[in-house]
Amino acid sequence: MQPLTPTIAIHLTAALAATAIGPLALWARLGRSTYPRLHRAAGYAWVMLMLITALSALFIRDVRGLHLAGYSPIHLLIPVTLLSVGRGLWYLAKHNITGHRLTMQRTYIGACVVAGGFTLLPSRFLGQWLWGHLGLL
Repeated sequence: MQPLTPTIAIHLTAALAATAIGPLALWARLGRSTYPRLHRAAGYAWVMLMLITALSALFIRDVRGLHLAGYSPIHLLIPVTLLSVGRGLWYLAKHNITGHRLTMQRTYIGACVVAGGFTLLPSRFLGQWLWGHLGLL
């Protein structure tokens, strides 16, 4: 199992926190009852956590399996995440609320839910830790 380095700890902490805070930011603007201050605060926190997650991933390299200079295919999510978050903020600055909402929802689903699911594969750090502690590896 790969050791828990400070870079991986920062990345993992930011990613887990973003995954937890994201639904709060999305929920605060659903339905008739909206909570704009909660949405804004959770949204700012989520954006910062996503930036920390994406940027810290630049410093995590793995020479096992398919890679180019230590960067594996999952590292392609770094520019996708940065561009998606930037696009969501650009829509917000242009007062395109529909574009902002759709972009941020899709970014959460893709970057937190789908990518997060891939981290549970047995070959990944979090998957090894989880499945190993459950006695399934």
